[in-house]
Amino acid sequence: MTISGKGRTSVSPKPKSVGKSAGWKGVYEALRHEILSLKLEPGALLDETTLSRRFGFSRSPIREALIRLSSEGLVVTLQNRTSIVAPVDIARFPKYVDALDIAQRVNTRLAAELRTEADLQAIMAAQKDFIAAVTTLDHLAMSETNKQFHMAIARAGKNPYMESFYEKLLDEGRRILHLHFDYIERTRDGKLLTDEHEEMIDAIRTRDINRADRLAQIHSRQLRDNFLEFLRKTYASDVKL
Repeated sequence: MTISGKGRTSVSPKPKSVGKSAGWKGVYEALRHEILSLKLEPGALLDETTLSRRFGFSRSPIREALIRLSSEGLVVTLQNRTSIVAPVDIARFPKYVDALDIAQRVNTRLAAELRTEADLQAIMAAQKDFIAAVTTLDHLAMSETNKQFHMAIARAGKNPYMESFYEKLLDEGRRILHLHFDYIERTRDGKLLTDEHEEMIDAIRTRDINRADRLAQIHSRQLRDNFLEFLRKTYASDVKL
């Protein structure tokens, strides 16, 4: 099963404008923002001609932006060369969470063991940004600041290989996280999101490696359980996980 839009649309309800000087990078950033925020739904058509008219560019920079988005797994090019927003493949979700759980636990353990005072300050600053984003209910800002919080932890772990792997997983899960945040806000206290981070910070501060590991695992399982609950309530008859 995949999550995809009910219709096919080539632009978001409120498209972002892009200055001429921005070139393909401006198109890429605008489309990426709309895909991650789900303003462009999974499965939505990305027609080069329509996008050219929208952004006021030739098809060449539009195509360059779509290639870049495709390399990040956000756009899929079909056999007839039509491009669409990549569907969210629910069948892969359990494997995704398994990988995220391992990366999250390892990086958080390493941070508890190896962090410096400067690392701790960076983690706490990232948490402040996340809390501020939660109060705005801006899910894209929440997913970005959530990523920066976890990447601050990964940098404190001093292992660039695990850091890189973790970042790839966090990026891949941004749209899932968007749906997760929306569901949390509608069904329970959003403070849960910030409290889990605070507990992880405390374990890292006190260099409690085992507690950091346990909290990181709880954090990834919370995402898994909440998202599966969301799926079952939204697509009850289709989800078999």
